[in-house]
Amino acid sequence: MGLSSTLSNALGGMNAGQRGIDVVSRNIANQGTPGYHRQSIVIEETAYGTSAQVRASTLSRAFNEALEKQHLVAVSSASYHDVRTSFLDRMQMHLGKPGDANSLDTLYGGLENALQALVTNPNDVTTRAGVLNAAQQIVGQLNTLTGAVQEMRVEAEQQISNSVSELNRQLTALADVNVRILDISQDQQARLSLMDERDRLVASISELVDVRATYRTDGTVALMTESGVGILDVEASQFGFRSGGGLNSSSLFDPDPAKNGVGELTLRTPSGLQIDLAGQQLLSSGRIAGLLELRDTTLVNMQDQLDEIAAGLAQAMNTVTTVAQPDELTPDLYELDLSGMQSGNSLALTYNDGTTDRSVRIVAMGDAANLPLATPNAKGERVIGVDISGGDPAAAIAAALAGELPGTAVIGDAGGVLSIDSPDMRAMSSQISVTGTQDGAGALNLFVDTRDQSFTNSLDGNGQKRGFAGRIAINTALISDPAQLVQYASGISLGDATRPEFLLDNLKSMEFVSDKMTALSDGGVRLSGKVTDLIGQMINHQGNVVSKAQSESSAVSYTLQSITTRMSAEYGVNVDEEMARLMQLQNAYSASARVVSTVQELIDALLAM
Repeated sequence: MGLSSTLSNALGGMNAGQRGIDVVSRNIANQGTPGYHRQSIVIEETAYGTSAQVRASTLSRAFNEALEKQHLVAVSSASYHDVRTSFLDRMQMHLGKPGDANSLDTLYGGLENALQALVTNPNDVTTRAGVLNAAQQIVGQLNTLTGAVQEMRVEAEQQISNSVSELNRQLTALADVNVRILDISQDQQARLSLMDERDRLVASISELVDVRATYRTDGTVALMTESGVGILDVEASQFGFRSGGGLNSSSLFDPDPAKNGVGELTLRTPSGLQIDLAGQQLLSSGRIAGLLELRDTTLVNMQDQLDEIAAGLAQAMNTVTTVAQPDELTPDLYELDLSGMQSGNSLALTYNDGTTDRSVRIVAMGDAANLPLATPNAKGERVIGVDISGGDPAAAIAAALAGELPGTAVIGDAGGVLSIDSPDMRAMSSQISVTGTQDGAGALNLFVDTRDQSFTNSLDGNGQKRGFAGRIAINTALISDPAQLVQYASGISLGDATRPEFLLDNLKSMEFVSDKMTALSDGGVRLSGKVTDLIGQMINHQGNVVSKAQSESSAVSYTLQSITTRMSAEYGVNVDEEMARLMQLQNAYSASARVVSTVQELIDALLAM
């Protein structure tokens, strides 16, 4: 090997060593930089005849595509559960634990105790005031909880809007990075830095929506959702969010845009195709999906349960249940006075169809637009809606029942009284709400709707029950004259316990079944039983929802932490290893330098001859 070849080999070694030292220095300098992938240099050996030397070929960065994809899934899942847990923890704080001073079960117990005291001493002014105070406390808590639920729904909607704006910014930035990666005029170091930025942006996007990444050989990346909706290829798709404004208990999600009462989340592709992401349920994970589920399902479920409790309280106080008692001389004749029936009140019938006893519930309606009703109801009863807006409920119900009962049934009405004469009848009862405070009945409008309106569970419009927990109030007539808690008619003695006994018995015995069941993702729970049962089931269910969310959040956080640890080991910079590599490179550089020095001395000696 000649001196020129030796010198060339030594200079190549020095150049490769210097390039390697630069890479090691850069790794150490970025040891704590988030998203930085450890770099290394590829050294190649070249041979020219009998001469061989090394040279620095290309830069490479640590990258594991399978690990990256696992990381994206874990990031989306963790973000989804984190936002749910954050909201649910706050909801649990508002709701309180069973037995807390302001929890619904404690406040309900206070109402029962106050009514029991009134039964014992109806003539005592302080005792009557105690009933109103206990009723006001539970009303206030229901109002507060409704306000908290709707406030969190509004906040979720605002966060969706902010997240969409951030998502669009990141997608635009990632599309720009893709273009810059394809620029062949830039050096390798700049290209690797762009790839680090690419992966940081993809991870940030996965926090907001679930993504599936396709890493191309040219260094660019394409994104789509797990459901297959493309969000970035050559160009970025544009997410859009149109707010529903101020949300309330009547603002509900509906896949039909004409009926939807909340903000709409859409995606417009570069080709102009617009997709309703929420309506088609195309997002399964990520922060935005978690916020959508909170706004449209989880918090709505809680509102529905609060409304069931409020409705149960009102109906237990103001409902008179009357069971038809056939006369001994005409055992097949059933009669009930329905003149006081209002929209939402009902009539229950049980008859035998020849083989089996069947149950039918006739529900009074004031708005024919809501007919027909869904059937069967949660109790398994066949439901028939009847428009009573004509003013004669008995006549309207008699007409609706024609042909519905066995052929031998004789149905009539006179003076507001419905009569059914049939050997196939087994039972008939009505549930009618009172309208005043001194109408001769033990029932009382203690809990009322807006402007002291009686709660009858009317199904007209959106239904009176919807949002009732936020509107429930104490009848102002009772606040002005608490004596009406006892006096069910003019002239009744203030020492008469008839009304307090009726109210307490009704509260403890009247049973309800919710017509709504929570989503299967929230346990598929349907409240049923007495008011105290409804409250207990609601508190238990919401506690289970929070506990489940916390458990799932912990599990996905552990998974994300494990993947992050693996990425740190594979991509991260180990300073000890880098320093050892630096010493090797320095030694190699020194050896090459000594060769250069020796060659120089030999050349100088040759020239001096």
